[in-house]
Amino acid sequence: MLRGERIGLRARQEADVAVLHAELYNDVTTANRAFPVPWRPLLPGAEPPFALEPPSDAYARFSVVELSTDELIGHAALWGIDLHHRLAHIGLGLRPAARGRGLAVDVVRTLCRYGFAVHGLHRLQVDTLADNHAMIRTAARCGFVHEGTTRRSGWVDGEFVDEVVMGMLDNEWHAAQQPAP
Repeated sequence: MLRGERIGLRARQEADVAVLHAELYNDVTTANRAFPVPWRPLLPGAEPPFALEPPSDAYARFSVVELSTDELIGHAALWGIDLHHRLAHIGLGLRPAARGRGLAVDVVRTLCRYGFAVHGLHRLQVDTLADNHAMIRTAARCGFVHEGTTRRSGWVDGEFVDEVVMGMLDNEWHAAQQPAP
């Protein structure tokens, strides 16, 4: 398990799948804003979006737990990993009960440590809807820099919306890890 200050990133377990599906995927509004494809109901026996999967070079998916309780509080991932260019995107989703408690900052910082120190990546990127102020603040607090806005590039609930791109380079992350003189 990768440990942050208050959270841990661990391999997804079978018991996590139903909880994440019920609280994050079956919340249609949340799913429409978080997934790159339109929400659709799943037939019994269909593979849920949080299903257990074998390791891949293209992504690293985790379940997020609160260290003090070992309670499942969400999911996190590095996705779109490009080993040639040494870059990846960060994504996360917290269960409703875990939101607003400052845990996302710890999740992003732990994903950065995984991406830069463990995986040896050069660049991490956050792509989020422009009205996702919580994620934008979280990324900025963790050292991500606003690099641009793609106008009307996301289709959400029947309308096009802007998306924000934020990035961090490995040297920026490593510099921030050094103790202040």
